[in-house]
Amino acid sequence: MLDPTNIGFRPLKMTDLPQMHRWLNTDFVTEWYFEKEEHSYENIEKQYIPSITGEEPNQSYIITYADQPIGYIQCYRIQDYPEYAEDIAEAENAAGVDLFIGEADYLHQGLGSHILRKFLHEIVFQTLDVISCIIDPDEDNAVAKKAYAKAGFKHLKTITVPDEPGPSYLMRVTRDEVESWPM
Repeated sequence: MLDPTNIGFRPLKMTDLPQMHRWLNTDFVTEWYFEKEEHSYENIEKQYIPSITGEEPNQSYIITYADQPIGYIQCYRIQDYPEYAEDIAEAENAAGVDLFIGEADYLHQGLGSHILRKFLHEIVFQTLDVISCIIDPDEDNAVAKKAYAKAGFKHLKTITVPDEPGPSYLMRVTRDEVESWPM
């Protein structure tokens, strides 16, 4: 069992883009972490450079374990993406979170819920003035749904979002719930 106290986060940098390209072209990431365009290096640059430079309002991070990069996580205010807010019918002042583990050795090790809990506590509710956080795994992604529930997220509703391959299983956790967790 891996020690969750070794989990950390650091902002995504330009030098991380080759790593992101490798991760986004592995079968276990592309199975559930869908993007609208193919994962060429050029498309990775188009997707992630705007958040690195601050042109996009999302906050992008590399997940580390004992200071080694193992995955990616981002957060954003849902209202900063009006089309998505409309698609999910979410008017509440909420954040969204997306993540993946990119290193095979760290998959199915029980880290997902620990990553989320720590990220919510240290980043989402410390940097964004929101009252809740939403995560939206594919309805068929049983592993993610279990990890997110273990992290404290509760099912809100299942919806169909345009350009997504399947229904999204929206889950939510509130700031008050996160602030009540022992850390």
